Amino acid sequence: KGFPEENPEFWRSSAQNTLRSALSRKLNSNVAKNIVLFLGDGMGVTTITAARILKGQLQNRSGEETVMNMDTFPFVGLAKVYTVDFQIPDSAATATAYLCGVKTNLNTVGVSAAARNGVCRSQKGNEVTSILKWAKDAGKSVGIVTTTRVQHATPAASYAHSASRTWYSDADLPTSAVTGGCMDIASQLLRNTDIDVIIGGGRKYMTPKGFPDPEYPTDLKAQGQRKDNRNLINEWLSMKEGKVARYVWNKTDFDAVDPEKTDYLMALFEPGDLRFDVERDPSMDPSISETTEKAIRILKKNPKGFFLLVEGGRIDQGHHDSRASMALHEAVALDDAVARGLELTNEEETLTIVTADHSHAFTFNGYPFRGNSILGMFLFSPIFAMDLLPYTTLMYGNGPGHKITNNKRPDIRNVDTTDKDYVQQAAVPLDSETHGGEDVALFARGPMAHLFQGVYEQNYIAHAMAFAACVGTNQEHCAATAEPDKTPFTSIDPGSSAPNTPFGAMTTVMLSITMSVLLH
Repeated sequence: KGFPEENPEFWRSSAQNTLRSALSRKLNSNVAKNIVLFLGDGMGVTTITAARILKGQLQNRSGEETVMNMDTFPFVGLAKVYTVDFQIPDSAATATAYLCGVKTNLNTVGVSAAARNGVCRSQKGNEVTSILKWAKDAGKSVGIVTTTRVQHATPAASYAHSASRTWYSDADLPTSAVTGGCMDIASQLLRNTDIDVIIGGGRKYMTPKGFPDPEYPTDLKAQGQRKDNRNLINEWLSMKEGKVARYVWNKTDFDAVDPEKTDYLMALFEPGDLRFDVERDPSMDPSISETTEKAIRILKKNPKGFFLLVEGGRIDQGHHDSRASMALHEAVALDDAVARGLELTNEEETLTIVTADHSHAFTFNGYPFRGNSILGMFLFSPIFAMDLLPYTTLMYGNGPGHKITNNKRPDIRNVDTTDKDYVQQAAVPLDSETHGGEDVALFARGPMAHLFQGVYEQNYIAHAMAFAACVGTNQEHCAATAEPDKTPFTSIDPGSSAPNTPFGAMTTVMLSITMSVLLH
């Protein structure tokens, strides 16, 4: 009788099922042949929770009980995201941490904290390499997929070294950087590491100044920006002589790319960042799930495996605009891409990670009823504020949504808060909403996924991924796996009668692995 959730047995049974699943879990101590790192830019825990509800409500459910694809990952940790010089980070410094294994300063990519933001001469000798390069040096195929420009902070940290994240093309270099011999990020995309798959936006940083864009030929803002008159797209193709290399800029040509017959792919779908998923033209631009699939199908042909970075980069940009609908739909799209990645890989040999670089000043507040639309016009707490006006469940601590007229907040009772362009209210007026500084969640599954439990510095992530895959300097996992009688990494059932406590054996393994990583 009544709703199932009103019966205590519903919750007891659910909890026992979860317990049985946890007790039957075995640690996967294999070497990770492949690594797929899904990075939700700006996807803090509040964003994950709100996106989970939205995903369920898009499927005509209440939403709160929805299970995201990332929610199914057995191991979860928290990463501390501060930079060497700031409490709250940006995407460049955080990407350098989780990709290169070194914390650095705000706005810098692929350099240590000895480099200074915007100072070209300070980056010389302070470059740090990423796990993408370590994987390539180990013979693996490597790729980057993003919904931003491929020269943006997150992908840039995988291949570039720059004292400024904003040096996208040579037109962005200040005079001091030019005379100092610093190279723009787009040029480094070709020069530094031989990347097999490059998918995202950023055409205008690759072509000469005034070069018409193929999709928007009359749009002056879409034209090429390079002062050196180089066409990096043509240069990239010429560098791949003897290989099957494809460059595409639209979905028709993208769909025609046969992964089985393609060695290299560069796909740049916009002059700058890609469109938000809810505004994307499916006939012109593929979804992040489709680009993820194409990348994996090309990369997985390598018998030595691959490393792939997949960034849902516009979650962050939706938040900066204080358009929660945009941000959450981007997060749902990334979660769909996670499902596609899992379908195309084998958990026994592929380490899959979902995490964020930082969060935002984004709140989930009030006392909304269960099933209340996370974005809709009835997204109001049953308790009005002291000014007798309603407020949305999702708000921002700062941003463009701060609108006070005659000392009063806007009355939003007749406003369609489901609109994709609706700007949530904010406490402090800013043109662009800021990042948040709390720890971000990390979800892991596959070989050595248990290394990612606990609370750790964000730069630990790169070292743990490298250890799992036997790339980079610490090769102890390879040696241990090659000599099973000497390895502490055998499969352990946390629910068995292990010494001392049920989790005693796992704790011993974790301590052993952690010390090994830290000492190398």
